Amino acid sequence: MDFRIGFGYDVHQLQQGLPFWLGGVQIEHTKGSLGHSDGDALIHAICDAMLGAANLGDIGVHFPDTDPSLKGIDSKILLRKTMDIIAQKGYTIGNIDSTICLQRPKVKDYIPQMQAQLAKVLDIDPQQISIKATTTEKLGFVGREEGVSAYALVLLRKN
Repeated sequence: MDFRIGFGYDVHQLQQGLPFWLGGVQIEHTKGSLGHSDGDALIHAICDAMLGAANLGDIGVHFPDTDPSLKGIDSKILLRKTMDIIAQKGYTIGNIDSTICLQRPKVKDYIPQMQAQLAKVLDIDPQQISIKATTTEKLGFVGREEGVSAYALVLLRKN
């Protein structure tokens, strides 16, 4: 069996008054992610990891922020399209391991909901999706609550 691993990273600025989407779930917060799409940093990192594992470029290649049809798009749609792209190349997801870096709000109570939402979109078991959350101990742009970042590793299996 052919295994491939991919790494993804994404970051979005946080701004007052925007909805905050993370892992396909709307998080209650006074700030939200600024982006061409809905700004879901976790989903974008997962998409990059999936595409990277299949050697298919990154999210910007497939869904450029210069495409007006993608303005404000739900990132779950991008995730599903990414799944379709890797499936066409004969790959399925083995597992996903991810980390969200966010000073505030605390998101641990949202993680089971994120896992369920992502598993539904990807048509995999929620147990195949690990989501962790950490702060940066008030250091850097995350610590100053100016942004959110996310990291993801994805293991793909060739069918």
